[in-house]
Amino acid sequence: MDRDLISKKELLDTTGISYGQLYRWKRKQLIPEEWFIRKSTFTGQETFFPKDLILARIDKIVNMKDDLSLDQVAGKLSPLLQDYELRKAAFVERNIVSLVAIHQFAGKDPDHTVYSFEMLLYFYVIDKLLQTGEMTMEEGERLLTVLRDHFPKFEGKPCDLIFIRKMGVSSFLLVSSDAHVYFDNGIKIVAKLPMVELIEQLRGKLI
Repeated sequence: MDRDLISKKELLDTTGISYGQLYRWKRKQLIPEEWFIRKSTFTGQETFFPKDLILARIDKIVNMKDDLSLDQVAGKLSPLLQDYELRKAAFVERNIVSLVAIHQFAGKDPDHTVYSFEMLLYFYVIDKLLQTGEMTMEEGERLLTVLRDHFPKFEGKPCDLIFIRKMGVSSFLLVSSDAHVYFDNGIKIVAKLPMVELIEQLRGKLI
């Protein structure tokens, strides 16, 4: 689940945008704060970005900014598709989530069931973790409950999903992306997933 990163210099060279444009778009919230990743290198501190996400986002901004104001572009790029709905039958046909996951977590829902974007996101996140082989179906059921109960409380603000295990017992946490979380040495962090990145991935598959 490691991300492929691109440095700020590579990003500017590849896209042809300027340093000023990049940070203006950041201030306008067209590019999420958490995509600016500071890392130590042999030359000091440098800024990196999730490669696929930032390149796709900049392409969208460039294509929209001539016809819309930056504030209007920001509205188009809002992380959650608040009004998006999809019937179960269409969701299955688009092969966004494995049939195994759909059968396990939505098997009792009839084909005409309509899912909100958030519900589609929950299935997508669970399937991601199941695909790694690190999470069991039973743990997936508990994760679905955690997401349903607590993800809406963030009201669109960036948060991370942390999957931990200690002595065979697993737990899931949803924390603000800028929060500092510390664990004792006996805890294994199985996965830490920025929800905004998963939202962006799912958006790309749906629209």
